[in-house]
Amino acid sequence: MKKSTIIGIIVVIVLLTVIPLISLGGKAEFGGADGEAENVIGEINPDYEPWADPVMEPASGEIESLLFALQAAIGAGVIGYFIGRTKRRSESEKTNEN
Repeated sequence: MKKSTIIGIIVVIVLLTVIPLISLGGKAEFGGADGEAENVIGEINPDYEPWADPVMEPASGEIESLLFALQAAIGAGVIGYFIGRTKRRSESEKTNEN
């Protein structure tokens, strides 16, 4: 990949990250889908009682974010492993045919 292409990709990523933060200022609330779902369920049925409790409650929001990021990294690693393995296997089969 050319150096200018890599720089262009990095600039786009930075802009996609910074522009929403600047344009929304202090008004931005980046809540998750879980909180939104809880609000909607409360509106539909105010007497609803959850039938399951969390296995573990993180001590803080930072730890919750860390666990979420760790989960995403492990998932990306597993997916990357299988993609690489499949690619390596197909390349190996091509070289064995020749």
